[in-house]
Amino acid sequence: MIIGLGNPGAAYRNSRHNLGFKTVDLLCTQLGLHLSDQHFQTLSTSTHYHNKKILLACPQTLMNRSGIAVKYLVEYYRPDIRDVMVIHDDIDLDVGRIKIACGGGAGGHHGIESVAYHLGTNEFSRTKIGIGRPRYNEAIEDFVLKPFYDDQQKTIKEGLHIAVKSIESFVLYGVETAMNTFNSLTTGKKEVGR
Repeated sequence: MIIGLGNPGAAYRNSRHNLGFKTVDLLCTQLGLHLSDQHFQTLSTSTHYHNKKILLACPQTLMNRSGIAVKYLVEYYRPDIRDVMVIHDDIDLDVGRIKIACGGGAGGHHGIESVAYHLGTNEFSRTKIGIGRPRYNEAIEDFVLKPFYDDQQKTIKEGLHIAVKSIESFVLYGVETAMNTFNSLTTGKKEVGR
């Protein structure tokens, strides 16, 4: 089960907070799929990938209520919790950096807090995509809802392609292999002064 977090609506489409949606959309494009099913407050689709059935989903609740939709999906499809991959932005990683994890804290990410709360566990898998920190003293709440700076666009595009490859590795080989393969990769350059 591959779940991208974000906020629905055109106003948020290119925001830093919507990298989960963007990753699922990119994976769908590569597989020739569309998120056409509208159940459980999500847009979703399912397919077979190398003989494994996968569900791709983007909750249509607001980010901070993502756990409601994820709980519906998990209760209906009953996957092993470690086979649930949640994709989200991460302010503590450099722009475009990918980190795979299983379990652990939410790091202040309200979407992840909601998922952990509604599932009653934090033992699901995660693909974290770095967005870096504000350069110009923007409030975090505003920063995550804005697009990337112009000079970061190429880096984040590369990062999304790496995120898709990490999801493919997760589906085929499991979370540990995905962690070992992708957590050591770097994309782009570090922010000056970070």
